[in-house]
Amino acid sequence: MLTSLTKAEEVYMAFGQDIPPYIFQKLNKGIEIDIISAALAHKGHTLRPLYFPLGRVPIAFKSKLVDAAMGDMGVNLKSSGGFYADPAVIYNNVFFTLKSKKLSIEQPSDLDTLRVVSFQGAEKRYPKWLKKLQKERRFYGVSDQLTQVKLLHYERYDVVLSDRYIFNYFVKEMMLMSDLEIHEVEEHKFTTVNPDDYRPVFRNEKVRDDFNLGLKKIKENGKFQRIYDKYLEL
Repeated sequence: MLTSLTKAEEVYMAFGQDIPPYIFQKLNKGIEIDIISAALAHKGHTLRPLYFPLGRVPIAFKSKLVDAAMGDMGVNLKSSGGFYADPAVIYNNVFFTLKSKKLSIEQPSDLDTLRVVSFQGAEKRYPKWLKKLQKERRFYGVSDQLTQVKLLHYERYDVVLSDRYIFNYFVKEMMLMSDLEIHEVEEHKFTTVNPDDYRPVFRNEKVRDDFNLGLKKIKENGKFQRIYDKYLEL
C-alpha cells in the first residue's frame, strides 16, 4: 500500500494592514507572519499574505477571497467553511491611559464618560466593555495603530485599547518624532486572555492540521521563540 504524499499548497491568508511588530505589510514580515509561514513550511506549504483593514479580514474569508484568515475578529467562521487552528500568537490587550489623568478602570461602568480608541473589531471582541460606547459614539475603531497612540497623547481620546507590544512599538516610533511630547501612561488589565480569540482559520482541513503540526515543531525546536526575540530586540 502506497502512502500518499501531502500536496504542497500556496495558502493565501488575510492579514490586517501593518500591525508592527506582528505585521509589517510592505516587507511581508513580522512576528505573526513569520510564525505562520514557518509553521506552514514544515509540510511544504507556502504562505501568501494578502492585506485588508482589520474589520474586513473575516469578510475576505467569507467572500472566498482567501484560503485562510489570521483570525476571525469576533465573527464565527465555522459556518463559512472555516477550520480553526491553534493560535500562532496571542495579543495581550489592555487599556492605556495617561498617568496624569489618574483614571481607574476596573469595570465597564468606569468607561461611561470616556472616549476609547482601538483596533477595528474590538467592539465585537469585547462587547461587555465597548457595546455601550459604540452606541453612544464614544468608541473609534481604526486600523492605523500609530493614530491610536497619537490620539491618546493629543488627549483627543481618553483610553487606548491595544496589545502591549504594539502600543510600546508605536510609542518608540513617536519618540523619533521631535514635535510630539511623550507622556507617561498607565496600563489597566481588564480581561483574561483567551487563546481561542486568536486562532487562524483555514478553508482546507488538511492544511489546518499541517499548520498545527508545524506550529508544534517550531515551538519544540526553538524557532518560535527566536522569531519573537528577533523583533522585540529591534
